[in-house]
Amino acid sequence: MSDEYAAEREGEGERANLAVTELLAKLAERTNELQGVQTELAERTNDLQRLQAEFSNYKKRVERDRQVVKETAVAGALSELLPVLDDIGRAREHGELEGGFRQVGEAFEAVVAKLGLARFGAAGEVFDPNLHEALLSTTSPDVDEVTVAVLFRPGYRIGERVVRAAQVQVAEPGPAPEAEPAPEPAAKPKPAAADVPTPAAKGAAGKKAEAKPAVEVDDDDDSGL
Repeated sequence: MSDEYAAEREGEGERANLAVTELLAKLAERTNELQGVQTELAERTNDLQRLQAEFSNYKKRVERDRQVVKETAVAGALSELLPVLDDIGRAREHGELEGGFRQVGEAFEAVVAKLGLARFGAAGEVFDPNLHEALLSTTSPDVDEVTVAVLFRPGYRIGERVVRAAQVQVAEPGPAPEAEPAPEPAAKPKPAAADVPTPAAKGAAGKKAEAKPAVEVDDDDDSGL
């Protein structure tokens, strides 16, 4: 009995080992399949993220192009109105922007501001060749870099697009320019020698006046008067 029991127990152990081995093999197979599914899922996720990024970039590019077209159209229209803004600015500087004209000018400026037109340029700004057009240049000990000294005409832009550069005079670091000496007054021209009477000529003129006979009145007029 003991030998049969031992053999039976041994057979059961072998069957159990085979069952465990088969179970481990199936588990390994399922694990490999799961890893394959996870890899494929990761690839599909990457594809989806790439498509989302491309679509997002496409939307941004379309919006940017639309904004550029809009700014170009608005800039082309408003550039024709800049002389009007210059006239309004000059009238304000000279105190002539009064009454109804002042209301019209301020309303006009508000309208162009709503369309995105912004004015720039002022004395004291750092000179930027992308924004300023230097017409004159001087030196000044009060600046450390090239700076706008005088604003001749303001500039305008829409967003980052410069519609018109500001015309300025710039000041560069250096000693103050020397003042030019005032011009001397022109010398008074001397009269010609022929126009100045000499003493001899004065004497001759006097004698001539004395030698001229006086007109006599005839008292013995025979006219009967």
